[in-house]
Amino acid sequence: MADFALADLGYASLLLSLILALYAAGASIYAARRNRLEVFASARNAMFATAALTTLAVGVLEWALITHQFRIEYVALQTNRAQPLLYNVSALWGGQEGSLLFWAWLLAIFTAVVLVQNRDKNQELIPYVITGLAVSQAFFLALMTVVVDPAQTGFFILLPFMPHGAEALVGNPFRTLDFTPRDGNGLNPLLQNPGMFIHPITQYLGYVGFTIPFAFAMAALFTRRLSDVWIRTTRRWTLVSWLFLSLGLLFGMQWAYMELGWGGYWGWDPVENASLMPWLTATAYLHSVMIQEKRGMLKVWNLVLVMMTFCLSLLGTFITRSGIIQSVHAFGVSSLGPWFLAFLALTLLSFLYLLFDRIDDLREENELDSLISRESSFLLNNLILVGAAFATLWGTIFPMVSEAFTGKKVTVGAPFFNQVNGPIFFALIVLIGICPLIGWRRATAENLIRNFLRPFVVLVVTAILLVATGMRDWYGVAAFSVCAFVLATIAIEFYRGILARRRQYAENWAAATTNLVTQNRRRYGGYIVHIGVILCVIGIAGSTLFQVETQANLKPGETMQLKQYTLQYEGLQIYPTENHEVIAARMTVLENGARVGTLSPEKDFYSNPNPDMAQWTTEVAVRTTALEDLYVILAGFDNKANTATVKVIVNPLVVWLWIGFGVLLLGTLVAILPDPREARALARSRVKEAMAKA
Repeated sequence: MADFALADLGYASLLLSLILALYAAGASIYAARRNRLEVFASARNAMFATAALTTLAVGVLEWALITHQFRIEYVALQTNRAQPLLYNVSALWGGQEGSLLFWAWLLAIFTAVVLVQNRDKNQELIPYVITGLAVSQAFFLALMTVVVDPAQTGFFILLPFMPHGAEALVGNPFRTLDFTPRDGNGLNPLLQNPGMFIHPITQYLGYVGFTIPFAFAMAALFTRRLSDVWIRTTRRWTLVSWLFLSLGLLFGMQWAYMELGWGGYWGWDPVENASLMPWLTATAYLHSVMIQEKRGMLKVWNLVLVMMTFCLSLLGTFITRSGIIQSVHAFGVSSLGPWFLAFLALTLLSFLYLLFDRIDDLREENELDSLISRESSFLLNNLILVGAAFATLWGTIFPMVSEAFTGKKVTVGAPFFNQVNGPIFFALIVLIGICPLIGWRRATAENLIRNFLRPFVVLVVTAILLVATGMRDWYGVAAFSVCAFVLATIAIEFYRGILARRRQYAENWAAATTNLVTQNRRRYGGYIVHIGVILCVIGIAGSTLFQVETQANLKPGETMQLKQYTLQYEGLQIYPTENHEVIAARMTVLENGARVGTLSPEKDFYSNPNPDMAQWTTEVAVRTTALEDLYVILAGFDNKANTATVKVIVNPLVVWLWIGFGVLLLGTLVAILPDPREARALARSRVKEAMAKA
């Protein structure tokens, strides 16, 4: 009966959380309209209780997962007795129902943090922020407690008191079986990878985190408090959420690179696209808010960008849960897709109604003075980023659109995305170099010549050197030359700032550099992020344009050659592990004739009580240097003959993609750190807003 008690406790926690979230949504608006402080306090407490109850539900499900309570269907589907503890823990977000619970839990915790942070601040906005967050929370809780599959029951809504007999509750993580299996199916072997332990966590933290800025934006619209106070209040939330979206991209790319065994890290898979699109619009937002803060411009545009980022996060969730696309990342066919689509439509319509109703309150305080100015370059940056997001969105949803109108699903592959987004991203990289060197409001010809002469010389010299050393791929010459141009512009900005501090404060170079960054965290943290982006571009350009590969079927003692590498096949090694069998091909690696090590690419076999669910996975072997990766795949083998089919790929410069992400994350952390000037700017904005309302 322990499994039934756990299921009842977990389900009851979610059901009570739903009731409290709905109460908080209504009570907050009532309290704000009627100035009932005691009702507002009860709404706050309801959200704190929701956080506690969803935490209890997560704890219950995790306990069931690690103690193998197979009577609970989700546990039976996602774990088995041989599965390592790490993956029993990560099974919480490894399946559809558990990931819904994980999302709801994160949102509840984030809401509690927002309420603590704003206990004595933003009292005009917070009641409506609570309403927005509570409605979002209620939606995810409803998916687990009240939404059923109409194909099974004939009803759209059902509210059972306990999970037993509620098999149609497709999102319920505590649904029970009529019997207790001897063992479970186990987590998808592709997800049994350390990268997939952390990738979903960071992705969800980014997705859910952007609910906070969106809730503040909706509250600002609802209350007509449309100064930059809501932007400054949520600045750190936005940066942290963007940081986690970036980490989600990083860990997802590393997982694809190491686990899928095809030699790449990005294939324009629909679920990959779903994680990229909100990152692009969030990046645009982070740039455009600076114009509103500095010049009082782009107020409508910033609201739209926040809405787009939140809606694209929901769309990504819809794509993975609807079953309408095929992907190694997506869950199976489910009836939850239409509910996500309905919530997405309701969110969008509510935002658009408020936006158009308040359009007169969103007048620009200044106008664009010149097309050659930092404001215009930031605006162009925004248009490019949103254009890339739209192109990616269109390529992702086009198969669904074509199937809806023609009955045939037309697949859109990587060539489309590369051809469309390649020039867009190239223009974006150029703009990264141009923006810092153009002044606000209006740039003079003298200013442009002085600022761009040296970076342009660096660009030309780099191009000449690349051609002189034998590079004939003009895409590569252009990409690396522009990267050199951008790095030169950033270096000049740092040099000027450091030199100014040395002259003014007589500091040494180390102290001047440290103080320059720490006292201008937002600006120079952004420059560090740009350096990281350029390093990523170098890694992407090198590994995309100059990748080479070969494949051979080998007997023990035979060798294969690629560039300066010779690989000698020594034979197969077969051995069992805790939950799978390993078949590894031992390869001795020589570089320019000198032995440099051994690589052992693998094929792993995961058995299963259900033979249809037994699965092979690929584990690649990689030797990394600063110049290139030697990437070895066991493509096939013959155990009896002791032969192996081995694919070898050389990926130039790919390590700089990972290094670039590290630098990008460092820059984001610098920008996130508290800055006294930001606090003073927020205080001034609040005073200005109060005076305007007086």
